[in-house]
Amino acid sequence: MDGQNAETPGLSEAEARRRLAAEGPNELGDPERHALYQIALSALTEPMSALLVAGSILYFLLGDTTEAIVLFLFTTFSIVITVVQEARTEHILDRLRDLTAPTALALRDGQRRRLPARELVRGDVVFLGEGDRVPADLRLVGARDLAIDESLLTGESVPVAKTLTTAAAATDGDPTSARAGTLVVRGSGQGVVTATGARSEVGQIGRSLALLEPEAPRLRAETRQVVLLFALGGGAVSVAAVLLFGLLRGGWLEALLSGIALGMAMLPEEFPLVLTVFVAMGAWRISRVRVLARRGDAVEALGATTVLCTDKTGTLTENRMSIAALHLPDGRAFGVTVPAGPATAELRSVLAAGVLASARHPHDPMELAFHDLADAWGLEPASALALEHEWGLDAGLLAVTRVWRRPDGSRLVAAKGAPEAIAMLCRADDAARAALGDAVAAMAEAGLRVLAIAEAEAAPGALPARPTDLAFRLLGLVGLADPLRASVPAAVAACRKAGVEVVMITGDHPATARAIATGAGLGDGEVVTGAALEQMSDEALGARLAGIRVFARVRPEQKLRIVRAYAARGEVVAMTGDGVNDAPSLKAAHIGIAMGKRGTDVAREAAALVLLDDDFGAIVAAIRLGRRIWDNLKKAMAFVVAVHIPIAGLALLPFLFDLPILFGPIHIALLEMVIDPVCSIVFEAEPEEEDVMARPPRDPQTPLLSTRLIAWGAVQGVIGLVLVAAVEFWAIWRGMPIDEVRALSFFSLVCVVISFVFVGRTFGTHGFGLIRRPNPALAIVMLAMTLVLGLSLVWPDARALFRFGPLHADDLAVTVASGVGAVVLLEAIKGIARRWLA
Repeated sequence: MDGQNAETPGLSEAEARRRLAAEGPNELGDPERHALYQIALSALTEPMSALLVAGSILYFLLGDTTEAIVLFLFTTFSIVITVVQEARTEHILDRLRDLTAPTALALRDGQRRRLPARELVRGDVVFLGEGDRVPADLRLVGARDLAIDESLLTGESVPVAKTLTTAAAATDGDPTSARAGTLVVRGSGQGVVTATGARSEVGQIGRSLALLEPEAPRLRAETRQVVLLFALGGGAVSVAAVLLFGLLRGGWLEALLSGIALGMAMLPEEFPLVLTVFVAMGAWRISRVRVLARRGDAVEALGATTVLCTDKTGTLTENRMSIAALHLPDGRAFGVTVPAGPATAELRSVLAAGVLASARHPHDPMELAFHDLADAWGLEPASALALEHEWGLDAGLLAVTRVWRRPDGSRLVAAKGAPEAIAMLCRADDAARAALGDAVAAMAEAGLRVLAIAEAEAAPGALPARPTDLAFRLLGLVGLADPLRASVPAAVAACRKAGVEVVMITGDHPATARAIATGAGLGDGEVVTGAALEQMSDEALGARLAGIRVFARVRPEQKLRIVRAYAARGEVVAMTGDGVNDAPSLKAAHIGIAMGKRGTDVAREAAALVLLDDDFGAIVAAIRLGRRIWDNLKKAMAFVVAVHIPIAGLALLPFLFDLPILFGPIHIALLEMVIDPVCSIVFEAEPEEEDVMARPPRDPQTPLLSTRLIAWGAVQGVIGLVLVAAVEFWAIWRGMPIDEVRALSFFSLVCVVISFVFVGRTFGTHGFGLIRRPNPALAIVMLAMTLVLGLSLVWPDARALFRFGPLHADDLAVTVASGVGAVVLLEAIKGIARRWLA
């Protein structure tokens, strides 16, 4: 297909914009979204909102209009917070969807440009390559060995070969058509867009790429179960308390208000809120280090990774290749240090054949290196030639062969590929193979990727079925340098310190792979080739995995076996890949990681993460963030458990000890305004622990709400309850007016809640040491909380609303002492149980 219709400039940008405005974007409709009123209605039906509304109605029935209105305003405020958080989450997800949207290589103003597929319009000229998802319905105008998997539309699993005819337009079943959503499995092509978006045949089937799921299913199910258990238990206790209060004291409306307050106190509605915010914000934070999380559970799994299998080219290296050495069959070797350097006829012939065996408009860095050097040497090997046929890479022959027709009708065949494959094409004898192997080893030990170049003549008439039937002549070897990324050694060291074993899997020569692995700091482990892998049983492979650091000369389909072998040993495997054949291994890995720049659409679809810059360092940064997210999620959940115990306990005390009722729904609602932002915003923004990358990966089966975590939250809650209850009993014993007791107890409870935040910010160090680790979100929430609570004391109307009596300096000292006492006690316990908590 190369070169066909190259004279057409495609659409102009101005015309493309006009058509885009007239016909709409090339997409099948927006993902399912919720309007603001739908989010508000959903929030209104939540148990906490329902309880607030019920409390407001009861206050109206009691004739307390002010408290009814205020409680209704609290309900509204709660719904507004939910709507804002949902809208923020959807905004984050929209930004992530923009990153994961498919792209297309199109011709605009005569230039090839990589565009978002949604911007394609009728008349655009689009280029297709192996592994691409067809972005719109096309009429093919160029094809080279093109085959497309149309099973999405037809259910037929056999790829359909595409050829050119004189048909003016593509119709159903026409071999000149390529339809949106289908997959290029072989060859390349060029087509003109005939239909986009809903007008394409795929119609309403759906987007090509699966959209990001905002929640991790396992965690969501776990939190729902916990909330259900708490709701059932709290509901039973609330009903029993209402009946007890009503029967013993009378006043059933007051009993209902107290029961509602108790139900609100015992309902941990923050659990699902925390999970939603953390997963969405976690995906957004990971995207800031140029890693796209396409699945929510990938955020959770990152912290459990034990083995990271990575490509070499473009991931560990810069994917910026240049030809550094040329080697001729007679043993002469030449270093290429200056682009305009040696240009003898023999060297020029090697380079010219290498260019002819590459794409005319290459994207592969190796092929770009051939073209760059050819430009520097002034070579134009294909200027008078027409491409007639191409044999691509396959498992049996790791070489690319192209057939060119000269103006006189004769044919020139150029091949480039793995030296052993080219040796087979050239029918080299044992002596020649040994000499070639020595030369390859010498170049590979210098860290060069080595390709062999050969050429042949093809007789007139039909071409053979395979290039092995032609008589090739070896022209020489080409050594390509791809420098190691400067950040890789430190990133690999960080992985190993964190208990994550890094294994390199590459198609390169073993010596080249070892040289790069040594520079990356992967250690002196064993190098296993794909050929050796073929000879191993699964048991033998599993027994040797611990000592292997490099897999070389590995075919993409062999990655799947490697992933399964690691998984069988109980490892949590992250695997990188970019090609069509990498998709099975990306799916099989616990965390599939696709390349964003050089990766195919099918690889990105199969992966959980996408590296937007193909940078290994980004994987390590994502693992670090994944561990931080998991740590902070645990802290938030422990805080939710802790904070509900003193609230529920204080609401229950009047029923157990015949005490005056201090807290009604309005007080619990005020506390909820504090709790929600603290657990969802403050803990999410908490900086990472100092040892986040100095500890082994967690067990992936560890539940989020583990027994230890619940026990730690319960310990905090019980201590807080004891302290605040002690303040309440002390105040009653002193004969303080009930409004002052209420204010003293409430503010003591708030100080205890603040102590939970202070203590819960870290599992590993004393909370006092966190002064060096500021949390801006915490500072903002604390400031807002101080202003609101201070206003409730100094503004007479607010003080009357909450039925707070005046608090003097000594009273405030008591409230602060309760918080400080909670911190001292909990820090002492945490110091003793730190290892257990970790």
